[in-house]
Amino acid sequence: MKTIALILVTAATALCCMFFVIYEKKKTSVHRLVLMAVMAAMSVAGRIIFAPFPGFKPVTAIIVLAGMHLGCEAGFFCGALTALVSNFYFGQGPWTPFQMLVWGIIGIIAGALSAPLKRDKLVLMIYGIAAGILFSLIMDIYTTVWAVGGWSWAFYFTAVASAAPYTVIYAVSNVLFLLALSKPLGGKLERVVKKYAEGE
Repeated sequence: MKTIALILVTAATALCCMFFVIYEKKKTSVHRLVLMAVMAAMSVAGRIIFAPFPGFKPVTAIIVLAGMHLGCEAGFFCGALTALVSNFYFGQGPWTPFQMLVWGIIGIIAGALSAPLKRDKLVLMIYGIAAGILFSLIMDIYTTVWAVGGWSWAFYFTAVASAAPYTVIYAVSNVLFLLALSKPLGGKLERVVKKYAEGE
């Protein structure tokens, strides 16, 4: 019954491990590693602090900013570690690898699109909305497969519809947190990165 679900969980875990191995082989300065750890810690703390408010979280905004200003590697690590570490508080389960993978991919894309995201606030807002929708749609794939032991379009669309209010709240919160944090936090990240890049 759960064979397909277990295969998907295994695949998600394998993909996360692949990304970790790829990025682990890259040469990363101590200063950048510290910044990555700080961003991941902020994201974890944000998820826990805002736990009483379903869907309203600064997590994706912080992951996007990590990717934008520190690169794809930092975006992935921030996203993946946020899911892994914060779920020691919220509860670990087969959903964890999916959350790690989706938030990690959101961080990677933010790194790849760093130039337009930094240049245009509208593009940043659109990406915040898209990231919220993407997270929800992919997690609903996991929900469907795990619930029915296979695939059901009817169940998937039901899951998407039932999660729609939370998806809207999540997408809106991404925009609000990005607008609130992009200048102060993003500016500090840029200054630190520039400072240590000049000193290397």
